[in-house]
Amino acid sequence: MAITEDAPRGAAERDPAHPSGERPGREGQEGDRRLSSPLILTMTLLLAVLAQSPIRGALGTPLMQSWMTVFVAVTVQALPFLVLGVLLSAALAVFVPPSFFARALPSRPALAVPVAGLAGAVLPGCECASVPVAGALVRRGVTPAAALAFLLSAPAINPIVLTATAVAFPRNPEMVLARFLASLLVACAMGWLWQRLGRTDWLRPPAHGAHEGATKGEAFWNSVRHDTVHAGGFLVLGAMAAATLKAATPATWLRTAADNPAFSVLALAVLAVLLSICSEADAFVAASLTQFSLTAKLVFLVVGPMIDLKLFAMQAGTFGRTFALRFAPATFALAVVGAVVTGTVLL
Repeated sequence: MAITEDAPRGAAERDPAHPSGERPGREGQEGDRRLSSPLILTMTLLLAVLAQSPIRGALGTPLMQSWMTVFVAVTVQALPFLVLGVLLSAALAVFVPPSFFARALPSRPALAVPVAGLAGAVLPGCECASVPVAGALVRRGVTPAAALAFLLSAPAINPIVLTATAVAFPRNPEMVLARFLASLLVACAMGWLWQRLGRTDWLRPPAHGAHEGATKGEAFWNSVRHDTVHAGGFLVLGAMAAATLKAATPATWLRTAADNPAFSVLALAVLAVLLSICSEADAFVAASLTQFSLTAKLVFLVVGPMIDLKLFAMQAGTFGRTFALRFAPATFALAVVGAVVTGTVLL
């Protein structure tokens, strides 16, 4: 009687495509993905070649030519100021110790607020850098009211932003003074408002800075790379939105909105929040909205550096959601009112 031995248990379960019994692992899957990348690239290039005639025809239309003209003009004008602002804000965040502000500010909070607000005029920094800098100030013992005044004023009244505003509005030099005064007024008002009504349990103690533990050189270049990519992306989106608004929106619609003072102010205030453009570049976007009044443009320039979508997220991450949900609406309301009052007087 023949005796048959049982086959090994794993033999019947082996994958016929893999005689060794080994299943494709992560390396094989990554290889498949790598092999598919040239195919995707080839198909994309092939589609672009096949569709070049329709693409060329679409780009040759007056609408697209107008769109590209506005987009390129806004981007090219704003990019140098954006890069310079990123470099200076990174240097401020890395090389200027937060203890410097604690020593320089008055001990009385009511006096520290305007001094901190004016410090934004001599210490350049975009809004992307002002939030972590303000968090570092609070962490080093600076009164929150003064730190918040600096947070709002630094992106709005620093020399880079004011120079960009002068370049964007060469025929309206009064816009520079109006932006400076309105932004400083709102920053100080919010600082004093927090000193009067703010509660410590609304303000979560900021965590330690993201670059702590790295050398100053590493922290500087990491900050430059991060802010350039981050702010540059919002600049491109803002330029695209401005070009679309300029080229695609019927002129009658824009005239109707611009002819209504209240609606034009609210429209540009909301637009500033949604576009989230870096303060070094927003003046060029505002200048391209030629249908709107100077006061409405001033509202755009005052609101944007103080509260927008990215700033709300950064404030919530640094100081807590409870703080951001109270601070953001109050900042928006005071920024609109302050810009309208200043624009009515100066513009």
